[in-house]
Amino acid sequence: MITGIKKKNKLTEIWFDETGSAVTIRTYNTGLKNRLTAYAEKYPVLCHQTDDDERGCLTFEIDRRRFSVRLTAPYSEDRRKRAKETMTALNRRGGRTQ
Repeated sequence: MITGIKKKNKLTEIWFDETGSAVTIRTYNTGLKNRLTAYAEKYPVLCHQTDDDERGCLTFEIDRRRFSVRLTAPYSEDRRKRAKETMTALNRRGGRTQ
């Protein structure tokens, strides 16, 4: 979608406070919009779209108990090396795991 908005200005914003029961998510990110739209269709009581600015940005409100942030630790050098070796071996076999 051509919006006339530069990519660096297309933000994803997440708002909530410690007393509220809802989280507001405003995003231009296509993958996140698709996931939130599907979630809202499946669970309309827990999540719903509240705004569409017609320029590619959607706003959703989701039950705070359904929202989480997941942080992952970086892979160690050993783990990266093993993963690279595994993928190299799979690629040599044509990508088959069996």
